[in-house]
Amino acid sequence: MKLNQLSVFLENKPGRLSHPCKALAEAGINLLTLSLADTQQFGILRLIVRDWEKARDVLTQAGCVVRVTEVVAIEVADRPGGLEEVLKVIEAEGVNIEYMYAFTFRSHDRAVLVFRFDAPDAAIKTLQAKGVNVLQDVELYKLVEQ
Repeated sequence: MKLNQLSVFLENKPGRLSHPCKALAEAGINLLTLSLADTQQFGILRLIVRDWEKARDVLTQAGCVVRVTEVVAIEVADRPGGLEEVLKVIEAEGVNIEYMYAFTFRSHDRAVLVFRFDAPDAAIKTLQAKGVNVLQDVELYKLVEQ
C-alpha cells in the first residue's frame, strides 16, 4: 500500500535540476510523477519511479544526495469537494499530512494524489475503513501504462 519515493536534495541554482534528470534518462528510468519544492538555499525533487532501487543507485552514483521515504497514493473524486472529503477523514483521525502532490493522469473519474503522512499505516487503515481506495504500486503502474 505504501510507495517508495525518492527525495533528491539540490542546490537552488540554475541548472541543478537537469543533473539528476539526465542521469535517470541515461539509465532509461521514466519518471511517473514528481514534485519540486524550494527554499532560498536548496530544493527537494521528489520522484516516484517504477524501479526506485535502481533510480536511487543511479542518482547516488551521479553524486546526488538521495533519501527514500514512504508515501501513499489514493484515488480522490475528481470534482469540487473530492479532496475536502478525504481531508476530513484524515483530520478526524488526527493524522498529519506533511505534504502532497498529484499524478498527471486520472483513474477513471478519479484523481490520483500522493500523500506523505506522519503515520502512514494509521492513515491507510483510516482511509480504507472509509472506503477510500489506497493504490498499491502494481495498480498505480497499470494506470500509468493506460
